[in-house]
Amino acid sequence: MTAEDYKNGQVLLIDKPLNWTSFQVVNKLRWEIRQQFNIKKIKVGHAGTLDPLATGLLVICTGKQTKEIHIYQGQVKQYTGTFVLGATTPSYDLETEIDKTFPTTHITEALLHATTNEFVGDIQQKPPIFSAIKKDGKRLYEIARKGETVEIQPRQVSVLEFEITSVNLPEVTFRIVCSKGTYIRSLAHDFGVALNSGAHLSSLRRTKIGDFNVDKALTVEKFIETLKSEAN
Repeated sequence: MTAEDYKNGQVLLIDKPLNWTSFQVVNKLRWEIRQQFNIKKIKVGHAGTLDPLATGLLVICTGKQTKEIHIYQGQVKQYTGTFVLGATTPSYDLETEIDKTFPTTHITEALLHATTNEFVGDIQQKPPIFSAIKKDGKRLYEIARKGETVEIQPRQVSVLEFEITSVNLPEVTFRIVCSKGTYIRSLAHDFGVALNSGAHLSSLRRTKIGDFNVDKALTVEKFIETLKSEAN
């Protein structure tokens, strides 16, 4: 591809690495495209944030294609990952330390599979306090890190499929297909409550957005290699 191709608009599929923010990926790609083609300015944006502790598919748009970001953001997403049962964390994932523990001896495979049914369809979900949602002009995670509490309103989200793929207690692996705005961390927390126990998310990977599949995505390093060969 040429500089003009990127300006006219491309959809790039990137496999986000662990511990990178989605914005870091966008900034890195923008910088590399500018450097390789000697462009002063180019628009680059992503269609749906992944938490730093998540990996997987980021749909990145360049140039004129950034106007279509809202279309990709609205598409159905698929995730795989792992819940740890019997313990909760304030962030609902591994960003914060375990704060409470719960019994798990009553949890059977049959109960796990039956409980997933409670979360399929249109559900009310409270986003985690450790999230980038704004409340009164502040990010929720800024409020949370100060130790303050805030009332978070539940939102309606849709879970189309929720499948337990393997059980090795306290770890449970899953596959979820859901709408835009669904927090898998909140789902982990609520799933633990529904089991009369606790749970938090220990790993998460986004595998699909609409018809886009992470199988077709490039790592950041591979994209940069490709970019360099295109520019030469």
